[in-house]
Amino acid sequence: MAGDLIAQNKKEDTLQWKRLPDVTIVGRNSKSDYQQMPEIVGTNIYAGKKNALIVLENVQGNVVNNTMRQVLAKVPGIHIWESDPSGIQIGIATRGLSPNRSWEFNVRQNGYDIAADPFGYPEAYYNPPLQSVQRMEIIRGQSALQYGPQFGGMVNYIIRNGSEINKAFEIQTDQTVGSNNLRNSFTAIGGKKEKMNFYTFFDQRAGDGWRKNSQFYTKAGFGTITYHVNKKLDLTFEVLQSHIRSQQPGGLTDQQILQNPRQSLRQRNWMDITWTTPAIIANYRIKQHTIWNTKLYATIGDRNSVGYLQAINIKDSINPNTLQYNPRLVNLDKYRNYGLESRLITDYALGNLQNSISAGIRLYTGTTHRLADGKGSTAVNYDIAIEGIFPRDISFVSNNAAIFVENIFRVTNQWYMIPGIRYEWLEGAASGRNGLNTNATSILLQNISRSRRFVLAGIGTEYHISKNTEIYANISQAYRPIQFANLQAPPTTDIVDPNLEDAKGFNTDLGYRGKIKSFFQFDVSLFYLNYNNRIGTIIPSGKNYRLITNVGSSNSKGLESYIEFNPIRAFTKSSKTDCIVFASYSYTNARYSNNHADASTKGKKVENAPANIVRAGITISIQSFQLTAQLSKVDETFSDANNTIIPSLNGNTGLIPGYTLTDISTSYKITKNWNIKSGINNLLNANYFTRRAGGYPGPGALPADGRNFFITVSAKL
Repeated sequence: MAGDLIAQNKKEDTLQWKRLPDVTIVGRNSKSDYQQMPEIVGTNIYAGKKNALIVLENVQGNVVNNTMRQVLAKVPGIHIWESDPSGIQIGIATRGLSPNRSWEFNVRQNGYDIAADPFGYPEAYYNPPLQSVQRMEIIRGQSALQYGPQFGGMVNYIIRNGSEINKAFEIQTDQTVGSNNLRNSFTAIGGKKEKMNFYTFFDQRAGDGWRKNSQFYTKAGFGTITYHVNKKLDLTFEVLQSHIRSQQPGGLTDQQILQNPRQSLRQRNWMDITWTTPAIIANYRIKQHTIWNTKLYATIGDRNSVGYLQAINIKDSINPNTLQYNPRLVNLDKYRNYGLESRLITDYALGNLQNSISAGIRLYTGTTHRLADGKGSTAVNYDIAIEGIFPRDISFVSNNAAIFVENIFRVTNQWYMIPGIRYEWLEGAASGRNGLNTNATSILLQNISRSRRFVLAGIGTEYHISKNTEIYANISQAYRPIQFANLQAPPTTDIVDPNLEDAKGFNTDLGYRGKIKSFFQFDVSLFYLNYNNRIGTIIPSGKNYRLITNVGSSNSKGLESYIEFNPIRAFTKSSKTDCIVFASYSYTNARYSNNHADASTKGKKVENAPANIVRAGITISIQSFQLTAQLSKVDETFSDANNTIIPSLNGNTGLIPGYTLTDISTSYKITKNWNIKSGINNLLNANYFTRRAGGYPGPGALPADGRNFFITVSAKL
């Protein structure tokens, strides 16, 4: 696992950063859950970039159910879809982008891709259990140069590897119960001995869900061994396997949500996901300031769904002619992806100052086999048997090769310039059966293939006003490749523009961040995001078909700010009590440009882009007891580019109202190795929703959870 050593100044409970190879100790004995990334972590350069590091062990909230509004409360501007009460599907975005399964982020685990396909189908169906995660790294803006396709940035889940354990054998167990029959068992074993450290866990979670027809279970197991061959070379072998099955309660109309948000009109919709992520990671310290890191990894995933997907105002009832339910729709995806990433970082002298250069290559190949629109059974439970064959049987292939170089030029001891460049080659192809004619003959694709080559560039800067405060700025190009869905259209009235282009644009940031002594931390910045060649659907003048094409551009601009203040440290010398007050606030103005191809959307607000997001809270510590109260306030947003206000009869479009939530959590350290955590989410039982859907997991508006609680007992032996 790539990393660095974070040594702590215990007196002030602050974090001092030092670059070392592949050993990670994050804020030991620190109570802070939010930090800025250092300039260099492993082989990665973060100087001049908007970033955040979340230490999961210190998060006060419902980590068991992946409650992201609590986990990421201190990261300004994160918009969260809370339509999955199980916490299985994490949907986050920023700067006016869509949170749909976090697909505008490059989602990684221990530094490698875990999405279905980062180019053709970048949805993150799987996320590791957060109880196993040591830290989350969130990078925005200029991260496109190091990680590839995204406008939103990069999210990296770093799983524990045992290096932080200082004995040969340690067992951790977390047992959780909660509302709606929630039960979770997490057990981990790790240790360190001589030339080896290891870590393994098994996590099992199940519940009935807050709404009717929303039962779920998840099972995940992970194992990693790091062997320190010698003082220079470390080898890590790891694999994680996850199996998820969840019932999809479907959407509701706005009127139904007002009447009873816990109701469900769908009992036959299911999703089943199996995900395996093996990896081999090598870290070689060539010399004191030269590190080489190579990752060989794979994503082997199956995504199966079955359900009745008519609009929610069409009843899923027993057919009086057959005395059975109508057949469901079955869709199956198989993802088989393989990648290699190799990076080198070294320091070199230029004049009297040391500079750092990082360079790397990426090779990737992925295949998605899609079986779609199968005529399923009339049953209620999970069942993917079909009648006949799948009308659509398509293989999508994506290949990628990339090279990047990024450099920290230390112009003076205070001022850094960080230019970077990335070369990309991409290829996407589709072949197979795209449907059936009325006489049951196959409609074959013509082996569609598209390849392109392009260069991305960017530059950042950082000026250190004092030892712990700095001004940073950057501008960097970004892109989003044509996805599988845009290589072909189903055999209806849709036509794909043969000249369809990748979405391109840029991110820019200007900010001021740092710490003042041990009691004040801040990060305030302005941003601008330009998103060109957005892909959409229009009806050409005088035509009777829908054209999938580049419809124009959008621009997002605004403010992202975070402050944290500790009045106890500022005004007293007390060591028995502590208090942290924080607030994160973002303002986003995201609009379609006036050159948009669809006149009805020119100058209108981008969908799923709330103007204001506020999260604030307070944590009070009295010896071994902690209490955290958190407020989340999110503005209203539109669900479609036409800015429809009045909800449609089926709930698919219309305004998504703003909402305000209050969460409370507590923790008590009984002994050195035993502690208990508890919390109440949505304390005031607000009735709200964050998403409208036209297909899975809807259709309709998807209610979020009402008031619920959890209790976790943890032990380390």
